[in-house]
Amino acid sequence: MSSYGNLQKIRNGKRTFAITPHIPGGFILPDKLIKIGEVAKKYNGVLKINSGQRILITNLKEEDLPAIWEELDMEPAVKVQNSLKNVEMCPANYCKRSKYPTIGIGMKISKNFHGMQLPCRTKIGVAGCKNACTSVYSKDIGVLVDLDKKFYITAGGSAGYYPRSSDLVTKGLSEEEAFKLVKTILYYYKDNAQPGEKLGDFIDRISIDTFREEVLNLASLELQL
Repeated sequence: MSSYGNLQKIRNGKRTFAITPHIPGGFILPDKLIKIGEVAKKYNGVLKINSGQRILITNLKEEDLPAIWEELDMEPAVKVQNSLKNVEMCPANYCKRSKYPTIGIGMKISKNFHGMQLPCRTKIGVAGCKNACTSVYSKDIGVLVDLDKKFYITAGGSAGYYPRSSDLVTKGLSEEEAFKLVKTILYYYKDNAQPGEKLGDFIDRISIDTFREEVLNLASLELQL
């Protein structure tokens, strides 16, 4: 396996690297979590739980990275920077405030589209209620459930250097319709945005009205197939 490591700060000439294994939705089995701890300890790694619901292992030597990946037996969270980097999910199936068990659709989105190459780095947030505990409104695509247990989809959010609140695409969807719309948005963005253009910037360039009309029409056709 390739090294898939990121160079961290260089201190006193010492170069250390960090890796981030893919942990879909932040859900991990105890044995796999123990394995991460054992491997990190073996190579003097330092663990950091990051904002993307994953565990970063830092303080690693570059020459150790291939062996570390082999021992972990996990996929890297990010192989290509301009891609769907992660799908963040709230613990909806276990939360008393949740209106719908959204872990299922979150995992389905992650399984089908994680790592998909896109014009720019992209994140999706999934939440089982309007509390939006995964900062859904600042994600490129948001999947939420309202009080009537219907889905609504947002797009264009960003919490980066130029913050942007997401726009409502539509509401009142079933789970199947929500999944199809997310798929449509990803492919429409992939096919029409400029290289390096964030989804929110793409929406601003063509207008939210045009974006909404186009993706809803395409999603409707997808559902008819």
